[in-house]
Order: sequence, then C-alpha cells, then structure tokens
Amino acid sequence: MSIKNKNNRFAFVIPVYNHAATVAQVVKDAQALQFPVFVVDDGSTDTTYEQIKEIAGIQILRHQRNQGKGAAIMTGFAAAVTVADWAITIDADGQHYPEDALKLIAAIPEGMRPIIVGAREGMIGEHVPWTSRFGRKFSNFWVWLSGGPALLDSQSGMRIYPLPQALYLGTKARRFQFEVEILVRAKRNGVPVIEVPVRVNYNPAGLRISHFRPFVDFLRNSSTFTRLIFGRIFSLR
Repeated sequence: MSIKNKNNRFAFVIPVYNHAATVAQVVKDAQALQFPVFVVDDGSTDTTYEQIKEIAGIQILRHQRNQGKGAAIMTGFAAAVTVADWAITIDADGQHYPEDALKLIAAIPEGMRPIIVGAREGMIGEHVPWTSRFGRKFSNFWVWLSGGPALLDSQSGMRIYPLPQALYLGTKARRFQFEVEILVRAKRNGVPVIEVPVRVNYNPAGLRISHFRPFVDFLRNSSTFTRLIFGRIFSLR
C-alpha cells in the first residue's frame, strides 16, 4: 500500500546525545525521504549541535541537561504532532537505515493505529556487542512477562508511533526503559504492536558510540519491569 493512499503524514524524530561523529549523516539520510525531521539534542556535551545546526530544513529541539532517551522522544513527539500523524524514530548512532522506514510504513494496516517496530536482522555479527544480544533476549522475555507483546526485538529504536496516541499511554520511564515500557502500555491500552524486519549496521567497537551502562541500566530495567509486573498483578496502569 503506498504512502499516498494512506493519506497520512509522517515525521522523523531523532533523539541524540553526544553523537557528533554520526548524527549529521543520519539526519541527511532521513531528509532524503522528504518527511519533516525533528532532532532532539538531549543535553549533549560534545559538538553534536555544531554538526547539525547548519543543516537546512530540520527542527532542532534542545534539552539544557541530559534527561534520557525517553524524555527526548517525548519532546520530539510533542513537536511532531503539530505536523504529523505518525512519528518515525531512529537512533543517531548510524545503526539504522532511514530508508527502511518505508518498509515500516507499508506494514501499517488500513484503518489501524499500531506501533510498528523494526526488528533488527543480523544481530550476530562480529561487531555486535554481547550486551546487545543478551539485552534483547532479556528485554523480550520481561516485556512479555509484564503483559506486553511477544516480540523478537523489543529494544529496537527504529519504530513508527501513532500520534497523538503515543503521548498519552502513561509511560513513566524517561531513559532507555521508555522504549520497552511503551510496548507494555500499548498492549494494555489496546494499541497493536507489529514487527517488521529491518537491516542494522554495527560499526567496529572503536567507532561505535553507545551510552548503555550494563550495571546501571540493568538496575533501571529491573526497576521498570518490577513496577510493570506489580501493576499487572494489581491491575494498575
């Protein structure tokens, strides 16, 4: 089904934190699809802003201090909803191919308002860190146990969200955990979640920028899932 026939508007939302080496190319690749592009600089302390401030035709939103990926995404949603019915999120580290968004768009069923998740293929390459492989399996299981959908890649940052619905699902996490919690919230609120395979590009370890901290983020993930599971048990949202 073509984009034109869907009669819907799409916009990119790109959260970024200290990705000066990659963000400009990601933004330019996203622009090639001719959708509005919103870049949310979540308190970067490197030259991220300098790399993108001269790119014409994008809207840059800035947090004065780092608030977390989820907070950046929500800021992007609030801006994008003024011009779009759907937000396409991609990470700023270059792991996604923005043109794959067309595959996600094509997977939206007529008359439905789902979340579309880009399930990353090729997560077994030599440059894929073990933390990413383990984290995905860990997350998939706990999302399901928390009452969310059964997915292959609950941690993928390449997604399409319906607007304004995504703003009002009651998601409380504001860091990386936002992306798993919103999947659980979506199912509890009757919002379908659909997966579509997408490509992934993992640069060698020395070139890849990641802000994942295994111990700290494990504790934060555990806290989020504990809250969601107790909420499920006691029928809370």
